Amino acid sequence: MSVRATARITAMRDSRGATSLPVLESEGPLALRRTRATSPGSARVTVVGAMSAPLGGDRLAIEVRAGTGARLVVDAAAATVALPGPGPAAGPAHYEVLLTAGERAELNWLPEQLISAHGSELIMRTTVELAPTARLVLREEQILGRHGEIPGTLFSRLTVRRAGRPLLDQQVAYGPGAPGGWDGPAVLGGHRAVGQLLFVEPSFDGLGPESRLLGPTAVLTRLAGPALLVTAVATDARELRAVLDHAHDELTAAAAG
Repeated sequence: MSVRATARITAMRDSRGATSLPVLESEGPLALRRTRATSPGSARVTVVGAMSAPLGGDRLAIEVRAGTGARLVVDAAAATVALPGPGPAAGPAHYEVLLTAGERAELNWLPEQLISAHGSELIMRTTVELAPTARLVLREEQILGRHGEIPGTLFSRLTVRRAGRPLLDQQVAYGPGAPGGWDGPAVLGGHRAVGQLLFVEPSFDGLGPESRLLGPTAVLTRLAGPALLVTAVATDARELRAVLDHAHDELTAAAAG
């Protein structure tokens, strides 16, 4: 039997300048826990998987809203593993993420890896709405297959709008159900870990780091707006995380200084 579940997080800045969480709602496999924040005045929420999900036929969603001046980090306790459903009739799993950041809000969306297991089919959609003065750090990591197995089918789309205008809109597809060439030299070149880091920082408008290579399989790209996108492929999850972490530290230092 398929699962339908939506988890909701709302962060607001209170009268003392701290970030409160008036809404923290969990459903089904999406368990939310308030955890210790890493910086004063911010809040942190960790997504804890309560059961195996998403399976074929499941429809899961997470809605996150950071209100005016709020500072919120959302991370995860473990990787998300897309698994096959009970049969072909179950259809693909759907996983939707909706992120909203208001004026002067800071939102960090830092989930663990999404693993596309053999036989699975997942359609993932991430939509972000940013106010003009909002800050965003968004990390996505996709691991195509567990150790020694071919991946499932994964369709993923990321759409980001800032002040109501498009900032980034891209779609990728991997696995047996994807269009041909996804594993060719022009796309993954045999790598099985792919990820990106989106860094939206208002102070980068017309400034900030320039586009350049970050090694043989990673690139930093300036977008049309105060945003930078790091895209990387790697042989495994550990290598991919090292590349994205290094880029995150560099961009954080540039924003601070």
